[in-house]
Amino acid sequence: MTVVEIPEEHLRAFPKEEINALPLRRYDGPVHVVRTRKQRDAAIKVLRNEALLGFDTETRPVFKKGRKPNPPSLIQLAGEQNVYIFQINLLPMDNGLLDLLSSKQVIKTGVSVHDDIIGLNKLAKFKAANFIDLGEISQKHQMQTHGLRNLAANLLGFRISKSAQCSNWAKENLTRQQVTYAATDAWVSRKIYLAMNELGLV
Repeated sequence: MTVVEIPEEHLRAFPKEEINALPLRRYDGPVHVVRTRKQRDAAIKVLRNEALLGFDTETRPVFKKGRKPNPPSLIQLAGEQNVYIFQINLLPMDNGLLDLLSSKQVIKTGVSVHDDIIGLNKLAKFKAANFIDLGEISQKHQMQTHGLRNLAANLLGFRISKSAQCSNWAKENLTRQQVTYAATDAWVSRKIYLAMNELGLV
């Protein structure tokens, strides 16, 4: 087995204070919010030709103790030039979207993807394929950063905002802040994978 030599700078922990001192970055490219069948069909046509997709979901938080978690409201998929946000609370997960999540040809990468898949499977049954968890890769190589924000700081040298994390993702009309936040998470997942690939970790 080939041993990967990881530079020491990527093996250390990143304190919160150090991350907060980094420049803030957000995705500023084209974002498509998908909420109609026509939009979904057009999005899938583009995404199924991508080799690598950044992946994430957003779920309306539960604030009452003892209540079951809500199902995911959004799926975010980031390609090379566009990010698509599927409002799956408004539009069923069918007509190509499930095929994409089950595709062995397209890599889908993010953090805690298994939890996301469990949540999505409660909405529609599909056999997830070619999902790669960035946190599991970092743990495998004994890196001290596993979450999306920490990995972005470590491998990309910037921080991402988590200010919209607990907002209402089930609302029909998402705010600009929500759209940017959701798109950024998927975009960063793709960039982290590419950085890991350059280091020979994937």
